[in-house]
Amino acid sequence: MDRLTSLVVFGRVVECGGFSAAARRLKMSVTMVSNHVQALENHLGVRLLNRTTRKVSLTETGKYYYERSAQILIDLEDADQAAAALSATPRGMLKIYTSSAIVPLLLPVISEYMALFPSVSVDFDVGERAVDMIEDGYDLLIRTTPLPDSTLIVRKLTAWRHILVCSPEYLRAHAAPTTPAEISRHNCLRYTYYPYGDEWRFEDAKGRQKSAKVGGNLVSNSAETLRYMALTGQGIFLAPSFVVFEDLAEGRLMRMMPEYRAVELSINAVYPNRSHQPTKVRLFVDLLAERFSKHRKWMT
Repeated sequence: MDRLTSLVVFGRVVECGGFSAAARRLKMSVTMVSNHVQALENHLGVRLLNRTTRKVSLTETGKYYYERSAQILIDLEDADQAAAALSATPRGMLKIYTSSAIVPLLLPVISEYMALFPSVSVDFDVGERAVDMIEDGYDLLIRTTPLPDSTLIVRKLTAWRHILVCSPEYLRAHAAPTTPAEISRHNCLRYTYYPYGDEWRFEDAKGRQKSAKVGGNLVSNSAETLRYMALTGQGIFLAPSFVVFEDLAEGRLMRMMPEYRAVELSINAVYPNRSHQPTKVRLFVDLLAERFSKHRKWMT
């Protein structure tokens, strides 16, 4: 029999003064109550209760065992209540890892979250390396590129696309490509973790996929480095929309091949487990999804 249930039954027998009263309180049969107490005594190898036709009483060992087991049950109830409170109110440390490119999009959400839930502390790591979120202890990854096959849970926050850009200075020295096939003639500033390697992928107006095999004198895992080099006229850059939208708006960078769109990707929240997701993670992801929904139109 389950020892925890047997402990509860034993305690009720002591508190109610008999098997019948305990059975009524527990909504069990008297036989089942007796079996639980007997199972405890067999497990311990001692008698816990003196039984007569009129009443039951604790043995000396039973008195000691009841006092200790009653405290254990109280402590367990306290632990249950504390766990329930933790699941209802977010608290503790929320550990997040993301790439530098989307930090400006995340910071307002993190600030809002910290104001809403002051009992949560945030450990916010930024980098370009591939991480093992279980081994490294992260609650959440925010990714801009597809996740390798994994058992991790992925929630899409928003779609986004790259934009092919260069500086006005670069265009003064080079003819702008008008089709993907012409891109290979240019110095291409390449992102290390672009999901399709050195094959830049696009869609034409009818949704047909086109690709360009690219090369160039700079590969970097830093979107900001590639942006800087594009701004200084070093080459053309298949840039994340959220990295260069201000440069485009202010004319520091120019969009090329507007008849073609880069293939759609998504910014995703990644976490280990759906069924036992901590409240602190669930509420942060929900807030992210709500705020990122406002970015979808311009990011695609």
